[in-house]
Amino acid sequence: MPARGGQPRRPLYSPAERARRDASAWTLVQGILAPLQFLVFLVSLGLVLRTLATGEGASAANASIVVKTLVLYAIMVTGSIWEKDVFGRYLFAPAFYWEDMVSMLVLALHTAYLVALATGALDTTGLMLLALAAYASYAVNAAQFLLKLRAARLQASPHAVLFTEGAR
Repeated sequence: MPARGGQPRRPLYSPAERARRDASAWTLVQGILAPLQFLVFLVSLGLVLRTLATGEGASAANASIVVKTLVLYAIMVTGSIWEKDVFGRYLFAPAFYWEDMVSMLVLALHTAYLVALATGALDTTGLMLLALAAYASYAVNAAQFLLKLRAARLQASPHAVLFTEGAR
């Protein structure tokens, strides 16, 4: 299947990688944690925006951001194990290099929030704005993974060539 510029596009998974992905218990774990993290994100985002708009509910917003960060850490650790199972390395496998790069930014911003919360380095508004920055990076990263999931499904489909060729 050619990419733009006429170069053949490397499939997201080789047949062996696809088999390892399908056999890995971590695939199911990721499939559960990803929507859970998104749900926690949506609830937390609402609480953060409420706190910024009204000045109320800072404790609930902070608690929700901590929960979101803990779920993020869980999905990152288990995702690294999944990547090792499938691609033979914990991070930065070529198929997920850019997703992993953005994930590092997401982790850094969420961790910076925890540090600022624990040390009192930022006031409530500063904490909420830092959380929004972390959440914006998370949204970009989630979109990257959704696009990869779509690409993997298209490549797995016997009609993948028809879909991708017809999309141009």
